[in-house]
Amino acid sequence: MRRAMTPTAFVLLVAVAALAAAAEIPDRPEKLVYPDLSFEVPDAAALRFELADGTPVYAMRDSQFPLVTITVSFRGGRYLEPAGREGLAAITGDAWRSGGAGERSAQQLDEELDFLAANLSTSIGEVTGSASLNVLSKDLEAAMAIFMDLLTAPRFQQDRFDKTKDNMLQAMRQRNDDAEDIEDREWQRLIYGDGYWMNRLATQASVDAITASDSKAFVASLVRSGNLVVSVAGDFDPAAMKALLDRTIGTLPRIEAQLPPVPQPEHRPAAGVYVVDKKDVNQGRVSIGRLGFREGDPQEFPLRVGADILGGGGFTARMMKRIRSDEGLTYGAYANLDFPVSMPGTFRATFQSKSSTCAYATEIFFGLLGDMRAAPPTDEELRTSKASFIETFPRRFASAGQVAGLYASDELLGRDHGYWTAYRDRIAAVSDEQVRDAMAAALDPSTMIVLVVGNIEEILQGHPEHAARLGDFGEITRLPLRDPMTLEPIAQ
Repeated sequence: MRRAMTPTAFVLLVAVAALAAAAEIPDRPEKLVYPDLSFEVPDAAALRFELADGTPVYAMRDSQFPLVTITVSFRGGRYLEPAGREGLAAITGDAWRSGGAGERSAQQLDEELDFLAANLSTSIGEVTGSASLNVLSKDLEAAMAIFMDLLTAPRFQQDRFDKTKDNMLQAMRQRNDDAEDIEDREWQRLIYGDGYWMNRLATQASVDAITASDSKAFVASLVRSGNLVVSVAGDFDPAAMKALLDRTIGTLPRIEAQLPPVPQPEHRPAAGVYVVDKKDVNQGRVSIGRLGFREGDPQEFPLRVGADILGGGGFTARMMKRIRSDEGLTYGAYANLDFPVSMPGTFRATFQSKSSTCAYATEIFFGLLGDMRAAPPTDEELRTSKASFIETFPRRFASAGQVAGLYASDELLGRDHGYWTAYRDRIAAVSDEQVRDAMAAALDPSTMIVLVVGNIEEILQGHPEHAARLGDFGEITRLPLRDPMTLEPIAQ
């Protein structure tokens, strides 16, 4: 006969189990042992399907919240702006959402979205753009009708459109207020050349010339079947979602001709020292670098690690240790080497220092760069940098929206999804000799541009305790400060 456990026996059993569990708990935190963390890159193919018209979709479910996000991304952006309409992409991206859609005025659109607790957003960038809907899953059908009106019949209501243009003009008037804005603008000109599309910036005349009809035509030319990739994330039924997308986004008219590719820079930057005088500041902003590389360059991963060791790893990086911690010349000193998919990026080292010490800090940077090119990094530097890349890698996939969006971006730009599955292995395989050889081959100081923005007369004087002078790093060329509304040189 089976006997029932008495209450006393049960209490004793629980006590014994608790003692056994307690015996397994270390007495000090450093004795805790954690299982190895592993992360597998999500399978892009398992998330992809196509609509009846061939539009690719990346969809990832996440039922944590009863929300769904649908993003329609498209090729095309600022590089397509016609001459005399510079600023069209930014104005269109801002005024698209705020200007009404279909039969709804701007105010009615705002009210309907508020009633549904839905969010619509639009943007058009350098080479791509997007429109995105976020809404409660139960209200998706109603919100989707509004979203389609935004995609196919944006109104660009005149008062909202004028307000967007006025906001841009107000921002343009402040172009010379901050030395950093001047620095960024002139850096792009020096690297890519005045005639490159990235340097055809908005002016008073070009903004005044842009009309709501221009923006309507710009959207209509880009939001077309054959030019889109859709990403979906959240709480949804896969079959129902495909059916919804087929009868909405899948019915968009097809693009008549593929868009032209992003133009590649033909300008070859001339090494030297370039200065822009801004007398009302007591520190100089310094950028040092050259035209860089596109993603997929054979030396991409050794260069990524090398640039990180030089100036990308916070207080463990050589530039921060030497220029900030040892010498106290700046609050921050950084080096970045980016690898865009569509065009070459740049290698750019930046810091800000007192006028009198800009030249000395520049001298230190070139010494550090020379060390990187002459000798391999230390084992600790290599290990720290590679661990940083590898251990932060999963952050790219932290949410369903990030995963679906990343894979949609891959297809939009032409990046193979295998780039991500191989990423950590390629970082891990980088050796110290590869870092040295890549830095030596790619980052020759004799090819570098040095751009300085600040009180140039004070900067040229240097510091009495240090021999370095700005002219030590190349012939000095004075660049004019530009009128913020016309971008024409201001007479000195």
